[in-house]
Amino acid sequence: MSASRRSGTTDELGPDEPEEPGGSDLLAALLDGMDAALCAFDADGVVTHWNREAERILGWTAAEAVGRHGFAGWAVRSADAEEVQARLMSAMHAPGRQVHEFALVTKGGGRVLVRTQSAAVRGPEGKPAGLYCAFSEVHAQIDLERSIALSEALFEDAAWGVVLVDADLRPAVVNAYAARSLGVGRASALGRPLGELLAQGAEELEAALTHVLAEGAPPAPAEMWVAVRTTQGEARRCWRSGFLRLASPLAEEPVPLGVGWLFLDVTEARQGQQEASLLRFRTNQLHRAARAAAECEDPVEAATVHLDFALAGFADHALIDGVAGGPHVETGGASDAVRLVRLAATPAGAPGPSLLTGAAGLPARYEEGHPALQCVQRAGSVRADAGSVPAERAREWALERQWPGDAVHALCAVLRSRGRTLGVVTFLRGAGRSRFERSDMAYAEDVALRIAVALDLGEAVRGRPGEQPW
Repeated sequence: MSASRRSGTTDELGPDEPEEPGGSDLLAALLDGMDAALCAFDADGVVTHWNREAERILGWTAAEAVGRHGFAGWAVRSADAEEVQARLMSAMHAPGRQVHEFALVTKGGGRVLVRTQSAAVRGPEGKPAGLYCAFSEVHAQIDLERSIALSEALFEDAAWGVVLVDADLRPAVVNAYAARSLGVGRASALGRPLGELLAQGAEELEAALTHVLAEGAPPAPAEMWVAVRTTQGEARRCWRSGFLRLASPLAEEPVPLGVGWLFLDVTEARQGQQEASLLRFRTNQLHRAARAAAECEDPVEAATVHLDFALAGFADHALIDGVAGGPHVETGGASDAVRLVRLAATPAGAPGPSLLTGAAGLPARYEEGHPALQCVQRAGSVRADAGSVPAERAREWALERQWPGDAVHALCAVLRSRGRTLGVVTFLRGAGRSRFERSDMAYAEDVALRIAVALDLGEAVRGRPGEQPW
């Protein structure tokens, strides 16, 4: 039985024109293929169309429904029939669509609460020729509305980033949080490769998205470090990310539409954890160094022990320079030029313990303005960097300062004990490490204090004040 009632050469809701061959069958196929239940009434309220979804919800077939006058006596209770009919037919004379909720009766005698959308169907002269009524079960409609509301809330008001990425790994929808995190406008991010939005980390993110498209969502969130471009330069951020593969519900087989990427910026928490972990490690190193140094008979050896323990995870090279001619005491006026003697240094080649090198007492060939000399003159820490220069120029920069050729970052901490400057300890990092920060300065100064105490003890052990212990 067709979902529509045939009437010779014209459709009851259509214009007064001859039907094309198969036109009624095409209309029936279209109606039966709809996801929503649909019925139609002529101007007298007689049912003219009834599709398969309407049959699925209420149980009444098209043969049983088409030709009936309204819903009275079969699809609604008698007590509700007049009200339902009046509300339905009012749509023929109202502009736009009318939305109502009715309790309809199934063929089996049950009741189903449905939400209807009704609108008038106009004839050739623009006069109402009937109306159509699309309806669905209220709970299904509410589920749909909730899904739509959830999507809109995620893309507008969510307190985490939401990005809809298409199958080509390009953003298709970006919410406000994600746009702020990327440092771009919501519209300007659409359709752009991720490599244009991120200074670093785009390859790792694209690999994760590709995996989700092929294999599905991972079982747990992943934390990714990226770098975003800001007006102050690049900023490293840690994003805790979750991924969902999006597939079309209309296809017979799941067809990937893209990936839903949700992320939350956890940079501050992760940096706090890293700083706490680093502090625990450095505190343990200082404790271990103190225990090992306490077993050394020679105070100078104890100083190198502190240097070796401090080097782990902190720098690539380290060296100790002592003030030539005895400790330097600030007089408040103009002071003579300070000369430094290399006391100990880590091996320049293979890793190993620091080596004592100052037996000859020859001054280091430091030029005026050298960071170690500045450190002594200021009695405070000094940082130096080769800067963004080619590798060969960076090597020249290090060798000019009498440092290993691979050094590009330097931190000099003064060795002071009993109000006197004994020398300088210098920590050096290669190109694979970051520059020294303020937290590194505090650690270097703590190590320098312990080395200075050991050197001062060495002077006292020899019994002649001012005599260098090396």
